[in-house]
Amino acid sequence: MTVSSYDIIRRPVITEKSMSDMADRKYTFIVDIHANKSQIKRAVEEIFEVKVETVNTVRIMGKVKRVGVHVGKRADYKKAIIKLTPESKTIEFFEGM
Repeated sequence: MTVSSYDIIRRPVITEKSMSDMADRKYTFIVDIHANKSQIKRAVEEIFEVKVETVNTVRIMGKVKRVGVHVGKRADYKKAIIKLTPESKTIEFFEGM
């Protein structure tokens, strides 16, 4: 089964910290939990047509939540912080935020 670039990059993270990191050419995405750094780099370069310098990843374990007697757990996910090269163009997706 082949995995496309759009399957690896799930969605962008829009927080105050991620917006301030854009000044340093860093963009944050929620990615597939099984994707490695080279797959994430290739996917971002293919989708947004930019050059990626580094990829840092963080695995976040889901919190246990309860409502009355029912106990559940939020899903685990992986977050990737992408740093672009100085000569690369910016990602237009984030420009209007």
